[in-house]
Amino acid sequence: MLQVFERLSHTHDTINDSITLDHDTRKKSRIKGCTDQGADIAIFVERGHPLLVGEILKTECGLLIAVKGAKEAVSTAVANDWLAFSKICYHLGNRHTALQIGELWVRFKPDHVLEALAEKYGLSINQTPAVFEPENGAYGTSKSGHSHAH
Repeated sequence: MLQVFERLSHTHDTINDSITLDHDTRKKSRIKGCTDQGADIAIFVERGHPLLVGEILKTECGLLIAVKGAKEAVSTAVANDWLAFSKICYHLGNRHTALQIGELWVRFKPDHVLEALAEKYGLSINQTPAVFEPENGAYGTSKSGHSHAH
């Protein structure tokens, strides 16, 4: 079984394999699974620092494994104007739910109450499965790998 204890912050030309994980699995500090080529793998990462899509893991034997995001059930609320978009981001954020924010769209785990709230502000809901990469929060690790200890 491959074992991973090291995360690399930069890309490499030679990637040996990949592992495709959903958001909930990427949040775990101990992950047991199979790579996309079928190798058994155990991943041990620091608690509170979820794996990021595109990140590279280094196994004990030196293989490089790319982290990929699995498409999963999500609700994507799409706005037609910035005011409605800003308001729904405020209200969804106020509910402390995990959000992935794009240009005039916000994505969250399926929830009929949140979907109804977004529709109340004039957003349309798209339920096409997608990779879910929510914001890590103001004090979490950003996609650039920069974080602060508080």
